[in-house]
Amino acid sequence: MTVGEGPETPAPPRLRRDARRNRERLVEAAHAVFAEQGIEAPLDVIARRAGVGNATLYRHFPTRAALVDAVFRGQLTGTMEAGERARRAPDAWAGLTGYLDVVFATLAADRGTNDLMTTRLPDVETLGAVHAHNRETVDVLLERARAQGSVRADVTTEDLLFTLAALGRAVPPLAVAAGPDAWRRPLALFLEGLRGPAHEPRPLPGRPLDEEELGQVLGEMGPHRAGPTDGSTGGAVADGTT
Repeated sequence: MTVGEGPETPAPPRLRRDARRNRERLVEAAHAVFAEQGIEAPLDVIARRAGVGNATLYRHFPTRAALVDAVFRGQLTGTMEAGERARRAPDAWAGLTGYLDVVFATLAADRGTNDLMTTRLPDVETLGAVHAHNRETVDVLLERARAQGSVRADVTTEDLLFTLAALGRAVPPLAVAAGPDAWRRPLALFLEGLRGPAHEPRPLPGRPLDEEELGQVLGEMGPHRAGPTDGSTGGAVADGTT
């Protein structure tokens, strides 16, 4: 360094840029794999699809929960925004049904999102906030809907959340058997059962499942549903590759 000059600023190390690209590739690959196989998909599959070693995956995401949070943070917070819009609706029933339409469209998007929103996964910060916000949204809208006479007086928040979670788990196999919007009919049937006594029943959307489609849905919902097709059976094992 020449006298009178300021200290030289070192260029950012190449490893840092590589690490950033590796992280981006891992998040992209994880999103695709989780969408196909659910959030319990083997982590070594994700590492291979990203083109990195298992040790690189663990360096960026020490736990599955950390990876899940990075992949789904934006998608999950979108449901919270929909909940805020629903709470502002003058008609509580319209707000509730509009909100559930957004939620179920999100559940239908991929198996990973469905797994997250219909079950509990510890240590995923964003997911905990989404579950809490979802419960509060349903609670607020149900209370207003009961006061407006559009919902049965004996329906509780827990009634609604339990049934929605159970129905939500059926969304991916429904899509396989009968098309991406097949969830609309059972959701409408459930919502009709919530209505107050003065409500005039409306026709259900879509078409009912036939016997073969019902069998396919029930088969897909079982614990023996098809798993990874690439021969992987477990999580990642650190191999020292960077």
